[in-house]
Amino acid sequence: MYYKFSGFTQKLAGAWASEAYSPQGLKPVVPTEAPPIIFATPTKVTSDSTVYDYAGKNRVPELQKFFQKADGVPVYLKRGLPDQMLYRTTMALTVGGTIYCLIALYMAAQPKK
Repeated sequence: MYYKFSGFTQKLAGAWASEAYSPQGLKPVVPTEAPPIIFATPTKVTSDSTVYDYAGKNRVPELQKFFQKADGVPVYLKRGLPDQMLYRTTMALTVGGTIYCLIALYMAAQPKK
């Protein structure tokens, strides 16, 4: 007798030989024809590596010199006003969030009247 796993009852159940050899509804793969070519022009195959031209020259050495310059300004404020605005906004949100959390903790610690 042949058995197969029943997905409905989650147990082994009796089965015919054809069902036992293709479990869970899986059927043997039937060879198919190759699909038709979609593109009319063949693709170009190259064996040599291609050198890519990126959008500009390498600016890393210049930026390294700029950010490592000893002028007493922290690196996160080196680029002027945009960095100052971002830094101050971050600090204001941090302080505001801390105060909000402390107020929420204080209110949660008070018993309800």
